[in-house]
Amino acid sequence: MDPVTISAASGLRSRMESLEILANNLANASTAGYKKDAESYSLYVSQAALDSGADADPVTATLPVIERNWTDFSPGSLQPTGNPLDMALSGEGFFSVQGPNGRLYTRAGQFHVAGDGTVTSTEGYALLMNSGAPLTVDTGHPVQISESGEVLQNGQNLGQLGIVRFAARSLAKAGSTYYTSSDTGQEASGTSVVQGSIEGSNVSSPQSAVRLIDIMRQFEMLTKAVQINMDMNSKAATEVAKVIP
Repeated sequence: MDPVTISAASGLRSRMESLEILANNLANASTAGYKKDAESYSLYVSQAALDSGADADPVTATLPVIERNWTDFSPGSLQPTGNPLDMALSGEGFFSVQGPNGRLYTRAGQFHVAGDGTVTSTEGYALLMNSGAPLTVDTGHPVQISESGEVLQNGQNLGQLGIVRFAARSLAKAGSTYYTSSDTGQEASGTSVVQGSIEGSNVSSPQSAVRLIDIMRQFEMLTKAVQINMDMNSKAATEVAKVIP
């Protein structure tokens, strides 16, 4: 395969990966607490280029690749629901829940009361207090949650919600709205709990649509580049054959 085709094919592959990331973002545009993913690019340098130094072909030695994906933790808009067990966070931080394999962290604040009084997420994960214990309430009485995260019911203080913050690099996605971290995190001071609201996704559908058009145009240009190069190689081979006696 010639250098131009190799370079264009590498570009096509990175565009396909970008398209997958964008498609996943669009699929979660209406998912509460979802944080969009993005990509950063780099140039792949082959080992042959590193070994041969200055003699390497600059076209085949460096190829465009997606270096890594990263998550944009910018806040989504708050959407009032009127449900007292819906909660949104204004500021940094995550709710702590008990996942099947340990603690998980989320900005998706749609919670429910299970039959035994345990407050759980949509997936059934128990909402944790800052003590590490699950939040359990009386199913027959309303719950009030202060801006500071204190849970009140029947005039009694049931404790403080476990809201923690992390450095973004320490978080890893574990599903569309959950994260894991090897760190224990820190108390999210300055973060307010908004009862009766949820945080929407931070995906902008109009921006994503523009991005989709841009990616498709790039994909089309690279495809044409491959086709033109193949046509030129074919023509060159034919012309050479004509002049050889």
